[in-house]
Amino acid sequence: MRALMDQATAFQQNALNVQSYRQEILASNIANADTPHYKAKDIDFRSALRGVLDRQQFGPLAMRRTSSRHLAGEYEPAGLEAYTGYRNEWQASIDGNTVEMDVERAAFAENSIHYQASVRFINSLLQGMGRAINGQ
Repeated sequence: MRALMDQATAFQQNALNVQSYRQEILASNIANADTPHYKAKDIDFRSALRGVLDRQQFGPLAMRRTSSRHLAGEYEPAGLEAYTGYRNEWQASIDGNTVEMDVERAAFAENSIHYQASVRFINSLLQGMGRAINGQ
C-alpha cells in the first residue's frame, strides 16, 4: 500500500524538493543583497525536475536491495547544483552585486505559490485515498 502511495505522489514529492531548493537559493540572494560582488543565482525548475525524475527512474541513485538485511534507501534528489546558474542582471550596480530586490521578491512569491499548490495537491490526493480506503 505504501508503494502505491509513494508512486502516486512521486512527481509532486520531487517537485516539492526542487521548489524547496529554489526557495533556499532565492532566500540566499535576498540575504546577500548588500554583499559586494555577490552574484544572484537561480535554478531552471523544468530542467532540474526533469533531471531529478530521470535519475530517479534510470540513474545511479536508484537503490536496489540484494539482501533482506539491507536497509531500504530513501531517494534524495542530489545534484541540483548542476541546474543552478547566475541570473542575468538588468541594471548594473557600482559594487558588482547582481541582486535586484524586485526580481528576487517576485521569484520568491511565485515559488511560494507553486510550493503551496503542490502541498495542497498532495493533501487532496491523500484525502481522496483515505476516503477510498474507508469506503466513502
